[in-house]
Amino acid sequence: MTQLTASNTHSMWVGYLLWIVGFTGSHRFYYGKPVTGTIWFFTLGLLGIGWLIDLFLIPGMDRQADLRFRAGPTNYTLAWILLTFLGVFGVHRMYMGKWITGILYLLTGGLLFLGVLYDFWTLNDQISLKHARRGIFS
Repeated sequence: MTQLTASNTHSMWVGYLLWIVGFTGSHRFYYGKPVTGTIWFFTLGLLGIGWLIDLFLIPGMDRQADLRFRAGPTNYTLAWILLTFLGVFGVHRMYMGKWITGILYLLTGGLLFLGVLYDFWTLNDQISLKHARRGIFS
């Protein structure tokens, strides 16, 4: 029988901090649930009901994210903080070594914010893929 081991790729504390403004879906995006994050954003956390339920679901979301995403040198939490607060300047992309698109974001306001939205949907997968490629070539 194969045992799955989880690496600590996401922080439960950050998940709870994001839950405070969770009616925007931010904690769901952080844990790699962009569809429900978008639904939470447009419905204010399912009119607050889903937001309250998530208070109890965050430990499970944290475990799922730790199993789903590959650990490596790029810190998921730091990348998410950079995206959330400095995304339009491309700092999160520069942190991940994507200098060309980082500078492009810097010059275009995150490609007129559409690039930032794309990154909210895909950041976890971008980092996990980067870690997987590093494992293949090392």
